[in-house]
This record gives sequence, C-alpha cells and structure tokens, in this order.
Amino acid sequence: MTRVLLLGGTGDALKIARRLGAEHVYSLAGLGKVPDDLSCAVRVGGFGGSAGLARYIEDERIDLVIDATHPYAAQISANAAAACRDTQVPCWALRRDAWRPQADDDWRMVDDWYSLVQVLESFVRPLFTLGREPLAHLDEIAAHQFWTVRCLDPYPGNARARILAARGPFTLAGERELFDAEGFDVVVSKNSGGSATEAKLEVARERRLPVIMLRRPDLPVVDREFDAASELLAALDNLR
Repeated sequence: MTRVLLLGGTGDALKIARRLGAEHVYSLAGLGKVPDDLSCAVRVGGFGGSAGLARYIEDERIDLVIDATHPYAAQISANAAAACRDTQVPCWALRRDAWRPQADDDWRMVDDWYSLVQVLESFVRPLFTLGREPLAHLDEIAAHQFWTVRCLDPYPGNARARILAARGPFTLAGERELFDAEGFDVVVSKNSGGSATEAKLEVARERRLPVIMLRRPDLPVVDREFDAASELLAALDNLR
C-alpha cells in the first residue's frame, strides 16, 4: 500500500483528500479552514523547510508526496521537490493551467508587490483578489484610492479599505453585481487558473477594465505533473 502525503490548501487538494483513506496524510499550512470530515489524517503547520519535510517523510514512512498547493506557494513546492530528492520518494504535482489573455483583455503584468503598486497608482477603486497579501499594506493606501480586498477569512478594514471574506466558486452574475455595487476601475489578480474565480476576468473583459496580473513563479521539476485532480486521482488509483 502506497502511503501518501498530500500538501494542500486548495479546492483541488480537498477533492483529492476526500478520496484518501486513513493511512494517508493531508497537510495544511493552517491559514484557512481545517476540514473535519475527512477519512485521512490531517496535519496542520509547517515542517521546518525541506530538511524538516525530509525527516517527516522518513519518520512517517511516506511513499509518495503530492504537491497540490496553490500555484503561488513556490517555497512549499521547492521544499517538497528538494525533500523528495533527498529521500528518494516520488513527488507528483497538480499544476492547473494558467489563464491566458483573450483578444479584448487588458492585462498589465507585474512580478512583485513593488511593481504592482506602481501600476496601481493611476487607479482609484481596485478589487484585490490576491489573498492575504494586501492586508499587510492597508496603512499604505494612497489618499485617492479605496481598496476592496477579497480573501478567505474576515479581517478588519479601515477608512480606505473594505475586506470581503468570501470563498469561491464565484458566479458571473454574482461578480457582475459586485462590480456594479462597488464601481471598480481595475482588478488585481494572481494567475491562479481554474474556473472557480475566473468570472471576475470575464466581467473585467465585458467592461473593458484593466487587470493587473501577478506572474506565476517558477516551480521545480517533479516526477509527474497533472493539470486536473481527476487525472491525478486516476493515476493514484493505479498504484493501489
């Protein structure tokens, strides 16, 4: 029997975790809601870098590591690949396809927070869909701007920021209603891929709104890559 360590925190990872039995482990960083309805074991918290993860793999006799973390969790992915090399345990990764701009899209590509803020300077009412990162910068909001920050968990805003605690999937109708109510003039996004949060890009396209898009980080080479949870699960079934 192959014992799996699943590194998760995404909706796709949870789909995989729901198919794992009691001998397997689902690992979460602890930033979001911890599921309480899984058959597999759930581990919350970091490992202490690649060396700590390698020790865990050896101590727990893990036979396969599955990296189903967010495409922007580059450090976790790097640690997983390194730990698997050190322990000679296979590493699989679920890496969904990135979104690609369409003919009517106006994407402004950036590599980091500093360049993002520079591009954002000419706008007034941005919608941030970067997760928690903007929360660390709420005291830096320019006087002419009002931010709406959508992330998973509640967080206090301030006079120039509203925090929306919401979890996808988001519908096209719901996104249109939000854009109507808030009057956004730009969307700030990670290129997460998938359908759960793609509707915001369609609304931006309809309204000719720019999208400031944070480029994906480079991710390490692994033994096998999958672009859909269903494909990974089928491969996992073949191991049993």
